Formats: sequence, C-alpha cells, structure tokens
Amino acid sequence: MDGKVLCGASAEQLKYYFNPEFSRLPEAVQQELHDITVVMADRIGATFLMVFVPDGSLRLEVVPDEADFGYDEIETELQIRALQEEKEELFAQLEAFYRAFMMEDAR
Repeated sequence: MDGKVLCGASAEQLKYYFNPEFSRLPEAVQQELHDITVVMADRIGATFLMVFVPDGSLRLEVVPDEADFGYDEIETELQIRALQEEKEELFAQLEAFYRAFMMEDAR
C-alpha cells in the first residue's frame, strides 16, 4: 500500500482505525468516516480502507481475508462504485483538505 491511511475497518476483527494525524477534521466528518468504513467492511466482509495516495487522491481499498472463499470481488467493486457516487462531494472535500493541509509540498 502506497499512501497515508485516513481510516479503516475490519469486518473479521470488528475493529475501526482513524489516523490521529487527521484529528483536525470536524467531529461530524470523523463520525461519517467511521460510519462509512464500518458499514462497508460489514457489507463486503473484508477490511476496508480509505487511503490518500501521494498525489492527494483518496483511494478506497479492500483487503480480503485470504481464507474467505466466499469473498465476491465483483460485488465489492459495485459497492465501492456506488459509495464513490453517493459520497462524491465528501471525498472531493477530503482530497482538498489533504492537499491544502497535509501534503508536505503544500507547506
């Protein structure tokens, strides 16, 4: 994985992670990110991550459990595309925040 993890959730371990480097994000945004990642991890049955890549884009990544033979890659891709459409504005704002406040060359 090449980039900086914003947040993620694991369906198998029932855990959520939020990178404290992004604590400047408003509490409401942090809560929305929590809700998105936990629901997506549960829907797809895998670990779901939101990662900023070096150019500042937000990438949605899935890490399936290698032992889960029921993992559906096609359904996962459909779920991610639907999420990207539904949360397009939020993701664009997160990318703008990252580029303005978090990228080293922005300073």
